[in-house]
Amino acid sequence: QVTLVESGGGLVQAGDSLRLSCAASGRPFSDYAVAWFRQAPGKEREFVSHLSWSRGMTNYADSVKGRVTISEDNAKNTVYLQMNSLKPEDTAVYYCAAGPYTGGTYDRVGEYGFWGPGAQVTVSS
Repeated sequence: QVTLVESGGGLVQAGDSLRLSCAASGRPFSDYAVAWFRQAPGKEREFVSHLSWSRGMTNYADSVKGRVTISEDNAKNTVYLQMNSLKPEDTAVYYCAAGPYTGGTYDRVGEYGFWGPGAQVTVSS
């Protein structure tokens, strides 16, 4: 069992940067595949990025590739999402998720059993 809490969201202008944090308690992040998803109003939750630290794997959605970096600090049991060159279409609630290592694509909501409450990111034009 792991509990996740996101932080670092806020209101920024287009072109700005923002770093989201996801702190875990209960189990170390290294026991899980970890991902960020986002959900804009009226839209389905969509994949942003995934990291499997113990397997050395990361991947990103095409919509954020080159602008976003996922990383993990095992000493702090925290995962980060560094977002640069933000666009208004990045506006959404961002969710941290953790799930078992399955050998899957790690970009589907159903692959993750633990979720944080979410952090709002709003990008103004």
